[in-house]
Amino acid sequence: MNENDLMTQVVALCKRRGFIFPSSEIYGGLANAYEYGPLGVELKRNIKNLWWKTFIHDRIDMLGLDSSIIVHPKTWEASGHINSFSDPLVDCKNCQRRTRADHLIENYYAQKQEPRLVEGLPIEELQKIIEKEQIACPYCGEFQWTPVRKFNLLFETSIGIVPESESKAYLRGETAQGIFLSFKNILDSTRVKLPFGIGQIGKSFRNEITLGNFIFRTLEFEQAEIEYFFDPQNSNWEELFDNWQEAMWQFVTTQLGIGKNNLRWREHTDEERSHYSLRTVDLEYNFPFGFKELWGLAYRTDYDLKQHMEYSGQDLRVTDSSDGRKYIPHVIEPAVGINRLLLMVLLEFLWQDEANDRLVLKLPYQLAPYKAAVFPLLRNKPELVAKAESVFKLVQSAMPTTWDDRGNIGKRYLSQDEIGTPYGVTVDFQTLEDDTVTIRQRDTTKQARVKIDELLAELDA
Repeated sequence: MNENDLMTQVVALCKRRGFIFPSSEIYGGLANAYEYGPLGVELKRNIKNLWWKTFIHDRIDMLGLDSSIIVHPKTWEASGHINSFSDPLVDCKNCQRRTRADHLIENYYAQKQEPRLVEGLPIEELQKIIEKEQIACPYCGEFQWTPVRKFNLLFETSIGIVPESESKAYLRGETAQGIFLSFKNILDSTRVKLPFGIGQIGKSFRNEITLGNFIFRTLEFEQAEIEYFFDPQNSNWEELFDNWQEAMWQFVTTQLGIGKNNLRWREHTDEERSHYSLRTVDLEYNFPFGFKELWGLAYRTDYDLKQHMEYSGQDLRVTDSSDGRKYIPHVIEPAVGINRLLLMVLLEFLWQDEANDRLVLKLPYQLAPYKAAVFPLLRNKPELVAKAESVFKLVQSAMPTTWDDRGNIGKRYLSQDEIGTPYGVTVDFQTLEDDTVTIRQRDTTKQARVKIDELLAELDA
């Protein structure tokens, strides 16, 4: 299927089979907000668990954290989010639709088959391009734009237990700052020595202006971020950077099974790179709307801890036990959106099996929401149902399993193929005679009979 058909198929599958729904749909929906249904939440959890195992549990130099979503407002002053965390915004005077000026320009050049990256350019440069090219509104076709201006992405909220003048707070725009705020507590409460990293998975919130693309860019999303702290005098940042780049690549290609031909690295330009970063690269995936950022890797130097030292008045330096030298650790940050990983997985593994006239989600075993489905051949035969229930309980005790007794067995197979269940287990009349069941493999459709007491070994991938 072509790229546009693929995206359409994924969106339709997610709604039809309970992976992802539009948020607040009974009220007409809320733009750029989605709910993760019974299958979506399991797939997302499997991705998060795999990330956590790989980067926290399987490493001796990593610790975990779950920081607060609402933190002291001075956090965002220190980090620069209040003054510089913004997108370039334009409004169409005709239809009142808002859009990001850089995305408007990039989409315009993409349609002309002249791909151009303008993200990070000053708003004055973006204004000149829009006027020079006379770029029309993608919604109404008119050229009636307001001037390009900065739009802060932080969500404001209020804390009700303090005086009104002090009540302003923000939903976090990234999870990284919570790590920096907890750095000293973690250092003091553990026996960890530099270099070491702190990782967490959690919700972030950005009041972004988007052009859709499903869950690629949303108002709230889950980030998996790591801040890796080190002494710049004793550790080579370039070697650490290369190591993290390789770890990210291995996770996506080996753990998630993504094809290398759909991935690429892109170095940030000087104009695009954040002012505190000495080097930033993005691991990009070839989405149906083009190669876009999946996972960012940045060398943030000592900017964050230094800023929080200045604004808080607290000493966040580390003492070198060998010579008493005090220093501010430097940081390398790999940061990925779990939602983008999930979208990539769905796009990568959705397969139209034309030979067998079926739609298959060929998820790797470790990512599949259910590892197996158990079917009684007929739902109106009590002896079959009872036997199937005992098989279901056996399998469910060892792995996530679903029960399906609707329709004929062929439709049940196809239904499980669509949601990515690797194995189907059918209990039929022969089962009652010899205690064997039929196992069907999702990708090949091959079937084999197996003794029930050998079933779990056969299903364990």
